Amino acid sequence: MHQPRLKSKVRCTDREVGEITHVIVDPLSREVSHIVVGGNGAAGRQVPMSEVQSVAENLVQLRSASSALAQFPPLKRDEFVTTHEVEIAHLEDHLHVEAGEVLVPLPSLERNVPRRTFFTNLTHAIGALVALPMAFPVLKYLMKPMYSPFDNAWLKIGNVSRIKADDVGVQFKYKKKVKEAFMPEAEVDKNVWILKASPAVLEDVYKGKDMEFHDQNGQLVWTNKKDVPYVVFSGKCPHLGCGYKWRKVPKLGKEIFLCPCHLSIYDPAGKVLDGPAPRPLDPLPIRVDAGGNIQIIDMEFKAGTKAQTRIV
Repeated sequence: MHQPRLKSKVRCTDREVGEITHVIVDPLSREVSHIVVGGNGAAGRQVPMSEVQSVAENLVQLRSASSALAQFPPLKRDEFVTTHEVEIAHLEDHLHVEAGEVLVPLPSLERNVPRRTFFTNLTHAIGALVALPMAFPVLKYLMKPMYSPFDNAWLKIGNVSRIKADDVGVQFKYKKKVKEAFMPEAEVDKNVWILKASPAVLEDVYKGKDMEFHDQNGQLVWTNKKDVPYVVFSGKCPHLGCGYKWRKVPKLGKEIFLCPCHLSIYDPAGKVLDGPAPRPLDPLPIRVDAGGNIQIIDMEFKAGTKAQTRIV
C-alpha cells in the first residue's frame, strides 16, 4: 500500500469526510502510524493506519462509516513536534510522504516543557555562545575557580537492594554541592543509571579488561574491575547532554536506554544501537561495599564528540 499524501481526500464507506492535514510517524519504526483527518471546519482526528483500507493517488479510503470517525481522538498539537524540530536517524529511508508537516509524538515525560519556549531559549543560548569568544578574557578571570582540579570525592547514592533484576537500568538520583565562579555554593540534583550486568553485558562494557579513570594530569583515580557486576552510566546522553530513560519497546522486543530528545538508542551495555549519538554511554567509577552501599565519583564528559573528554 502506498503511503498517504498530505491534502489527499479521505473517504469513509458512506461519504467523503475531509482531507489529510498531518501524518504522524512512529519514531522507532519510522513508519506512518496515523493520519490526521480534518477539513470542512471539523477538528482533526487521529486515525490509525490499521483503519486505512487503501491509498490511491489523491484519495484515502477508510474501512469504517463516517459515524465512526468520532471515536478517534482529536489531534492535540502540543503533544507533537515536527520533523524539523527533532532529529530522527535514517527517517528518509522509511518515510516517503509528500512534503509538509510531519509529526512525531513528544515523549510523555517531556510534555510538561512548553515546546516553543524550549526552542526560543535554545536559539538565545546559541546566540550567546556565538558572542562568547569576544568576552572570553573577562570570563576566564571571573571563572578562575572553574580551573581548579576535578572533584574526585566519592558520593554515596543508594543501595543495590533497589536493583531487582539483571540487565535492567535503574535510575539513582542524588544531590551534589557545586560552586561556579564566584557564586555561592549551591546544591544541584543529579542522576545516574546503574544496572547489575550479566556476564555477556559485562563483556560488552569492559571488553575483557579493567577500566581505568584518570585526572587531568594523567594520574590514576580509580579502576573499575571487569568482574564486578554493577555498572554505572552518567545520566547525560553523549549526543547533546540530554537526560535519557530506560524503556521497554515492544517493537524492538527488548529494553533499551532511549534519549527522547533526538532518539539515540543504547543497549544495556551502553552501546549505540541507533540515532545521532557519537559514542556509547559514559561509564563512571563505582564501588560497592559489603552492605551493598553504592558510591560513585561524579564525572561529566563533553557531549557531541567521539572522544570521551572529561569536563567535570
